[in-house]
Amino acid sequence: MPELPEVEIVKQSLDKNIKFEKIKKVVVRNRSLRFKIPKNFEIVLKNKIINKISRKSKYLILHLEDIYCVIHLGMSGTIHLINRKNFNKNTNTSFYNPANLPLKHNHIEFFLKKYQLIYNDPRRFGFFKIFKKKDLLDFFKNVGPEPLNNKFNINYISNYFINKKKNIKSFLLDQKFVSGIGNIYASEILFYCKINPFKEVKYLTKLDIKKIKYFSKFVLNKAIKKGGSSIRNFRNVSGRNGKYQNEFKVYQRENLNCLKKECFGKIKKKFISKRSTFFCNKCQK
Repeated sequence: MPELPEVEIVKQSLDKNIKFEKIKKVVVRNRSLRFKIPKNFEIVLKNKIINKISRKSKYLILHLEDIYCVIHLGMSGTIHLINRKNFNKNTNTSFYNPANLPLKHNHIEFFLKKYQLIYNDPRRFGFFKIFKKKDLLDFFKNVGPEPLNNKFNINYISNYFINKKKNIKSFLLDQKFVSGIGNIYASEILFYCKINPFKEVKYLTKLDIKKIKYFSKFVLNKAIKKGGSSIRNFRNVSGRNGKYQNEFKVYQRENLNCLKKECFGKIKKKFISKRSTFFCNKCQK
């Protein structure tokens, strides 16, 4: 599943290419996504201008005059942009999937003046939802602050952890606590913090909390600058690979040496809530 940096790259790609475009036509080929696409979906979106594309956590938001279209890519969803005048075979703006447009699982298509936007999703865990402004705020009311937001500060983290017994890795994956971090970046953040992922938050020191705040921002900002992580064949709209996977310190490095200077530890892989967790057995205490 794409995490905050990868969704940010998709947002930047869409904002660069389809901002201020009019949706001339919408074709729904399969309404059975995670949430069923309503029957009036095509009519509601037709002739709307895309004024802006934004992102909140792992969600994309199309600002369409008086309404908003929220998109979540789920586990396998990809957004493809086809230039209708100058076809580029690398159409995938999304994460973990082939750059070339697959021949099936195209569920939703937007026809714009210059581009054709296609949503492809083999597992159909993604969704499209339309909201008015008030309903949009309600939809996101239980989503925690992003690590890049000033609300994710030392006081917020400290207060949230009071009387909590859960381990820190589980908290970093809890979207009610902090939104946008997934399995890859949680492991990377905790490595930089030198914190064991199994450590219960009640045992974290003030210094630990400062590190969590700092390195959450550090890792995600660096991943965005590197174009995200290409675990399989992620491309941005220009057909370029993300490069942050070359920066991984622990993720998918099981049994390799720790990269910290003067640390003779090995990277171990264990599971927390059925999610793979990578950490150094020496420097992460």
